[in-house]
Amino acid sequence: MKRRHLLLAGAAAPLGPGVAAQPAAVVDWPTITLVDGSSISPESWRTQPAVVVFWATWCAFCKRHNAHVEALYRASRGAAPLRVLGLALDRDVQAVQQSMARNGYSFPVALDDGSLRARLTSRRMIPMTCLLDRQGHLLQAIPGEMAADDVLGLARQLQRHTG
Repeated sequence: MKRRHLLLAGAAAPLGPGVAAQPAAVVDWPTITLVDGSSISPESWRTQPAVVVFWATWCAFCKRHNAHVEALYRASRGAAPLRVLGLALDRDVQAVQQSMARNGYSFPVALDDGSLRARLTSRRMIPMTCLLDRQGHLLQAIPGEMAADDVLGLARQLQRHTG
């Protein structure tokens, strides 16, 4: 069954049909160092919409969810600009790199000690999928594992929001 309601910024009530949500303040991003050694500058968050997923190597739900995130990442490459970023809650960069290789993940991933998640949501569930518009406003924080069609639909949802 597809997820019918998405949660605005981790709020408890689902967004109803036709309800226009006010975007949250612009997320204040630091420079993010990815597990491959490259980095993402704070300014680059204001150039394209983004899907940010919090996950962990030990989470079976995350493994299934990240397979769909990988499909979204591959489908969005070369198409409409969309940033996909995974934020692993693990502390061991080698364990994350090994998990990525074992599962065939190629989307960019960084480690998060909780400080990045705190900028987006107070919810502690994983996986947690956050959508940001091209100006860097948090639009939604979606808790839990999502179906493949729902994850792939995030790109269309962001295009409607950010035109």
